[in-house]
Order: sequence, then structure tokens, then C-alpha cells
Amino acid sequence: MISPFLVWFLIGVGFLIAELQAPGFILIFFTAGCWITSVVAWLTDISITWQIVLSIVSSLVLLVALRKFGIKTFKGDKISSVDEAMADAKIGKTALVTRAIAPHVPGEIKAMGSFWRAEAEMEIAEGAAVVIESQASQDGLTYKVRPV
Repeated sequence: MISPFLVWFLIGVGFLIAELQAPGFILIFFTAGCWITSVVAWLTDISITWQIVLSIVSSLVLLVALRKFGIKTFKGDKISSVDEAMADAKIGKTALVTRAIAPHVPGEIKAMGSFWRAEAEMEIAEGAAVVIESQASQDGLTYKVRPV
């Protein structure tokens, strides 16, 4: 017969695998609850009813107490400082217009080896050289430009 602490440990592993497959930062707390129950079952002679209660209660307490903290810690920033530094590196650089730009109609530029959307307050023909003035969008994919 398999010992109860091994069963709880394996159930926890199952929850961990499920969390990795469909991350929602919920099942990780049930993993911890199962592993807590596994340790308690290994150290004491607790009935199966109390093992189930311990697993559910510890999982829910951990979920309520730590989920918000965990999400803030592991989620990260949508725009990292590296992204901002790379965007700032383009400002002031010269670029080549690869698709004509008109007021209120974005075009395209090639800067630092990549293609980017570009906006300008005047018409700029394809093939013209421009200077990147600033970011025009929050996502960092569109730049405001002016002719050289």
C-alpha cells in the first residue's frame, strides 16, 4: 500500500504540472496545500478526513493570503526599462522613409536595422531621410519624425 504522504506529494505534483500548463496563479497554492498535508501525514498519524480538511484549508488560506502578492511579484512590467532604453536610443537618430508619411496617415521608417511606424506633421516622400524626434505611441512602435 502506498503511504498517504506520498499520495499527497504526487497530487501536489499533479497540481504543479496543471499550473504550468494553464498558468493562472491559483493551482500553485493547491500544490502547496498538498505538500503541507504530505509533510503532516509523514510526521503524524492523521486520519484521511483530517488530511483532506488540512489540504483544503491550507490551500485556501495560502490562496487568499498570498495570491495578490504573488501576482505583483511574478507578473512583471509590461514595458521594461530595457524597452524604454532601446526606444530612447532611436531618438535623434536618422532614419529612411520606406513608406510615405502624411499628416494623420502613418508611414514607415527603417531605423537601426528595423522597420517602425512613423508619423509627421507634414508629407514626407518615400526614400527621404528623417530624424526621429520622439515616441508617438505608448507601445513604443510608432515614432514622430521630421525631415532632415
